[in-house]
Amino acid sequence: MSKTRSLTHDAIMKALDWSYDKAVNGGVPGMDTAIELADNYLQKSGTLDEKVKNLILWQNTKTATSGFLTGLGGIVTLPVAVPANITSVILVQMRMVAAIAHMGGYDLKNDQVKSFVYACLAGNGAKDILKNTGIQIGRKLAVTGIKRIPFEVIKKINQAVGFRLLTKFGQKGVINLGKMVPLAGGIIGGTVDAVTTNTIGNVAHKLFIQDPKSNSNDEPNIIDML
Repeated sequence: MSKTRSLTHDAIMKALDWSYDKAVNGGVPGMDTAIELADNYLQKSGTLDEKVKNLILWQNTKTATSGFLTGLGGIVTLPVAVPANITSVILVQMRMVAAIAHMGGYDLKNDQVKSFVYACLAGNGAKDILKNTGIQIGRKLAVTGIKRIPFEVIKKINQAVGFRLLTKFGQKGVINLGKMVPLAGGIIGGTVDAVTTNTIGNVAHKLFIQDPKSNSNDEPNIIDML
């Protein structure tokens, strides 16, 4: 319980920033970047919608199996004051969401895109977080519209996500997030909640991927600033 109590909003935000950097730019042994993961699925046959769904399914399968995180030796050298297993969960899910965003044609170097990747980690709470910051979400984020979101709004989204995750991890505790197994050399291994991962993947799919039922070329801007 002491580790759970020591979690702070600032620590969660640093874990988010660290995880996003590693997910996009690499640096974690044995783990492809989000772009590499996305490109691998983009090369497969099928529609974009099918490719994204296959990625989510693969992610759920892998995160539900013991040992998926055992090769992430870099996790133990975290520069953030968050337990390694929590940061592992954030990293794995962050990479999945970032990969989906890349598959949808979004620039992962863009701060607004980064913020919406963060929002997806709130799962079903993402819509409320975005609505409370003045953004209505429909089928898909407009690539052009997302770049016009003010920095003040982006900051509010990030802060809200941080508080949501702080509450989530505080309620579940460290043990329930996954079965963590100490390994030789201090490497942490374990499983990630597949149900939560699936929910987050579905939220990312709705935000970043075109509705396959819509074939209109003049689709309205899906982001409406209130």
